[in-house]
Amino acid sequence: MNAVFCSPSRYTQGPNATRDLGSEMTRLGLHGPALIVAGRSARAQLGEIWQKTLGDAGIAFSIHPFAGECTRAEISLIVAAARTAKVSTIVGAGGGKALDAGRAAASELGLPVVNCPTIASTDAPCSALSVIYNEEGEFQEFLIYGKNPELILVDTQVIANAPVRQLISGMGDALSTWFEARACSMSGAANMRGGSSTLAALALAELCYKTLLVDGVGALNAAKGHEVTPALERIVEANTLLSGLGFESAGLAAAHSVHNGLTRVPGSHQFLHGEKVAFGVLVQLILEKTDRAELDEVLSFSASVGLPMTLSEVGCGDLSPEMLSMVAARAIAPGETIHNEPFKVTESMVAEAILAADAEGRAFRSKAA
Repeated sequence: MNAVFCSPSRYTQGPNATRDLGSEMTRLGLHGPALIVAGRSARAQLGEIWQKTLGDAGIAFSIHPFAGECTRAEISLIVAAARTAKVSTIVGAGGGKALDAGRAAASELGLPVVNCPTIASTDAPCSALSVIYNEEGEFQEFLIYGKNPELILVDTQVIANAPVRQLISGMGDALSTWFEARACSMSGAANMRGGSSTLAALALAELCYKTLLVDGVGALNAAKGHEVTPALERIVEANTLLSGLGFESAGLAAAHSVHNGLTRVPGSHQFLHGEKVAFGVLVQLILEKTDRAELDEVLSFSASVGLPMTLSEVGCGDLSPEMLSMVAARAIAPGETIHNEPFKVTESMVAEAILAADAEGRAFRSKAA
């Protein structure tokens, strides 16, 4: 198995970076017409800036209003809109699901894609994959593409103005990167591109975790004041670039599979991807029988930035034995990344680890109180 490292062609980050969207696209040889796949918030915040920056670059564009869920049906609508407008580039703007849908449509049409995340809530923008859900918000599958986005443009002032919960969720997603990368390295599992990991991918994954520990609280405080500070810049980079490159080029393991299992619980649908992944990290560490010091470090970090650490905090309190079995069964389904752990994982092991992680979280909360 060859070692494989992948990344977007260009990553640009800074306050008011949206003003440079047109010039950044031109530098990469990306032309119009463009179709911008964007949710309501992104359209309201950035519509006038798009008119200016893309107009100055001579890039004509139209907008497809994203419906809110990355489903097969929504992707088909975007594909139809792109064909009607005869576009040359697709731009995704908004949260992770809008970007995933735009990326899926671009892949189907063989078009280059630009991602402009308006929240730092997941590590998906840099990747060559999309997470597909059904209409009820349950995880369905990963779609993996042959090429990463041409451009990631991250406007940190927009992110600083976004709901703080989104940034916290992004830290939850990023929290998993090092632990899942480490598990894949130990087992020799393939990464998301079908190759083995590289030293670069592991180093980025570990740097992601260390950055969270150092800058998480500072970035959270900056976001509460809608300020762009060095700590916020570093956490946005960790959530988006370091975690994005780390998970794709080093691999996923148990934490994301637990997330996928939790989506079977209707109460979990009101919680964000990174919030459920953060609880999945605790489950993974329990499965791996990590040492007490490491588990306490993760619990302390989660508490410091407001990440969930109990089942009730991800909408899954009082799970019936039947529902717990359903969650665990989904987490170990064939093809799930939990099988990248360096040991065989069974349904009963996952169910026990979920309950143990919940107990650890409740005990930590009780002790802190």
